[in-house]
Amino acid sequence: MSDDRGVNGDASRQGAGLLEVFDRALPQVYGYLMSRCGNRAVAEDLSSETFLAAARQSPDGPVSIGWLIGVARHKLVYHWRRQAREERLLRAVGAMDQDREEPWEAHLDVLRARQVLGELAPQHRAVLTLRYLDGLSVPEAASVLGRTTDATEALLVRALRELRRFYGEEGDRA
Repeated sequence: MSDDRGVNGDASRQGAGLLEVFDRALPQVYGYLMSRCGNRAVAEDLSSETFLAAARQSPDGPVSIGWLIGVARHKLVYHWRRQAREERLLRAVGAMDQDREEPWEAHLDVLRARQVLGELAPQHRAVLTLRYLDGLSVPEAASVLGRTTDATEALLVRALRELRRFYGEEGDRA
């Protein structure tokens, strides 16, 4: 039998079929991801995300290994984009103009800065990412966030204050 045979039908048959396809496809999907990212943990996470997406949104026709690898490719591209955004944000925060009203002279440690960003509230991460990583103006970021420009400016000030506070606390603990 072909490795690309698919499954469809009623829900119980489809669930059993997805498990069958999972068993056949896992080594190929994982191998595809591992060969491209070179990181076991990332390849495992993205494989998991691929199969979760397949379980949620299987196509109308049969589920094939080729389709799953296509989903895995999209998951990998999204991972790379997210990682690049985080790195740009860290560089932007580290390269803040010294001439600005709010000089921050501390040298950022990339790993520590990533950890600190993870501790921030989601709205703070979002406004910092939109403003410094994606390079949006405050009014543009406000539009994306569905807030007024004044509210976004205030959010940005609070986000920067929290970033500095968490970063300083991390440095105190080290």
